[in-house]
Amino acid sequence: MAAAWELTAPHHRGRYQVTVYQEGWRLGGKGASGRGENGRIEEHGLHIWLGFYDNAFRMMRACHAELDAKGLGHLYGDFRDAWTQENDIALCSASENGGFQRWQVHMPPRAGYPGDPLAADAVFSLQYYMAGAFDLLRALVLDTTVDGQGLVTRFDKANASGPVSAAELAARVAELARMGLFASSAVLAEVLAVLSALVRSVSPATAGLLMAAVDAVAVPLRQWIEDKVLAPSPLRFLWEIADLTLATLTGFLRYGIMFDPRGLDAIDDYECREWMRLNGASLRSLNSPFLRGLYDLSMGYEDGDLNKPRLSAGQGLRGTLRTFFGYRGAFMWRMRAGMGDVVFAPLYTALKERGVSFRFFHRLSDIELDAAGTHAARLKFDVQAGIKGGGEYQPLVDVQGRPCWPAAPDYAQLERGAALLAEGRKFESHWDRRRESETVLEVQRDFDMVVLGVGVGAVPYCANGIVSRDPRWQAMCRDVKTVASQAFQVWLDEDLEALGWPGPAYITGAFAKPFDTWCDMAHVVPEEAWKRPPKTSVYFCAVLRDPPEPPAEGDMTYQGRREAEVRANAEEFLEGPVRTIWPGAYDAAGQFRWDVLKADESGGPEPEGKARFGTQYWRANVNPSDRYVIHTPGSWRSRISPLDRTYDNLTIAGDWTDSGFHSGCVEGAVMSGLLAAHAISGAPDLEDIIAYDHP
Repeated sequence: MAAAWELTAPHHRGRYQVTVYQEGWRLGGKGASGRGENGRIEEHGLHIWLGFYDNAFRMMRACHAELDAKGLGHLYGDFRDAWTQENDIALCSASENGGFQRWQVHMPPRAGYPGDPLAADAVFSLQYYMAGAFDLLRALVLDTTVDGQGLVTRFDKANASGPVSAAELAARVAELARMGLFASSAVLAEVLAVLSALVRSVSPATAGLLMAAVDAVAVPLRQWIEDKVLAPSPLRFLWEIADLTLATLTGFLRYGIMFDPRGLDAIDDYECREWMRLNGASLRSLNSPFLRGLYDLSMGYEDGDLNKPRLSAGQGLRGTLRTFFGYRGAFMWRMRAGMGDVVFAPLYTALKERGVSFRFFHRLSDIELDAAGTHAARLKFDVQAGIKGGGEYQPLVDVQGRPCWPAAPDYAQLERGAALLAEGRKFESHWDRRRESETVLEVQRDFDMVVLGVGVGAVPYCANGIVSRDPRWQAMCRDVKTVASQAFQVWLDEDLEALGWPGPAYITGAFAKPFDTWCDMAHVVPEEAWKRPPKTSVYFCAVLRDPPEPPAEGDMTYQGRREAEVRANAEEFLEGPVRTIWPGAYDAAGQFRWDVLKADESGGPEPEGKARFGTQYWRANVNPSDRYVIHTPGSWRSRISPLDRTYDNLTIAGDWTDSGFHSGCVEGAVMSGLLAAHAISGAPDLEDIIAYDHP
């Protein structure tokens, strides 16, 4: 969608005629959502936009502004109506009493909005990021706030900068370390302030002094963490983050990363935890909620196996640094409705206004190259359904006055629609290969250029003509790993406070398995279409382990079996770990009160007991195109850039490409789409793709 958006931008003056071919009835891939019974929002999982998603927000802000200029603003509103700011996060760890200890933090708002033009003097170096890390740690230790530049606001900034020379700064750190008073917040705060000043001024000539200062702090701090900080300590999380920060800086200095033109790619062959351990991080810190939260957020578990955490050090640190020190406005942004409603419905409407054509129910089955192997000669599609009258399928439905994607197609628009419904066609299932016809597009006759924007898991199945003959594409499909995920949503007739959850509706990570990440989504309930609305809605998600052997290609029961597995996981989860966060959801006998779940208003008798869960929503994201992209050590070598010109008229787009940000997220996908557009048209300029050239 980002490539289509850029190629149809007004500055191209209509040079490119764009047609989007899409399997099934809706756009979005892993980000697709639908409206089910009662207008309920049904997602692939929990989608949160981070505050550094500059390219993605810039595109959506432009989309909303363009719709408003065309008189369609009443349908979608301003982008500030579509997203809400979120600065509160929580992480959990096991406590000695068998429950969970929660650490919560309020990240201070920062100036501006994601997608704003960058200041002319903006600096995004590793020195900048690490100095910001020490400033933020100091603010957290002293329970204060941080201003928009990452500097402590309740303390004298001149005093925080310490002595003027690197040698004096290093000497002061050593002196403070010898005091052995790390249980004192004031001493640690001064240490962090001095380290921040040292990092800001570091050069190859002074790197040794900084290394000595870090060692002077790290050794006693780690000993203190290992020996004296017990699980219930309120300072525990801060010490662990401080330890990880020191390990990161140690590694940057030891490996010369701050002055390496490759930036963080220079350490991307290392596993993130392994690299931290090599640079002195304590075992306690390596198992801290902060680091577990990083793996949970990035779904960094190979094969979906919780015993195989795999995340490259370079991308793990890049994502962390960008998340904490690159955000604007808010730390995180929640969508006020489903991602399909907030992102893909406006994009679809705006692109239609620009003249883009959409061919739904078209599944790409192969890309055939010419005899010389230089360009895409033919595109082969399975037509899953014909459209009555031969026109374009109209995909959106109205819910509460908003155009939305439905959870199921409109069979009334389809040829043989009643028969397709009776046959149980699953248009988005990889294993349901039934089709109504085939069509082949020929280069020069039907198309000139191709942007392949499927998920990387689907590439072997829709581009075998390339994969079978190109070793680089074979390596990409083999080495760029994906994981299946599982998610469920519940609608509750009691709010979380009544169920025993204290405090704001945090986005919570590092919780119990198998659903380690969850969020209260009460803010989306008014967007649904209930007669008697529930009090709230809560989303849970996590990885889903792959089976020992992949399913057979024709196994049309596989997806149903995995969905039944997710349902069982969710029911067991509600009966077990949830009691530590929602004690009020259990009766006197310790049983989960299934009647707290809001049943749909379909009109039939409401089920009782555990059967009531059948009225909620759950899914197994096991389709190749639905699987989540993870970045494992060394896999950067196998990513192919959208700028690659191996094939004259073909480029690729997706969060699995070499885009400058190798993470399974909307920002990586948008950056990739912009690069694909640049490969075709020369626009946008590469320097206009924010953070494409960051460390």
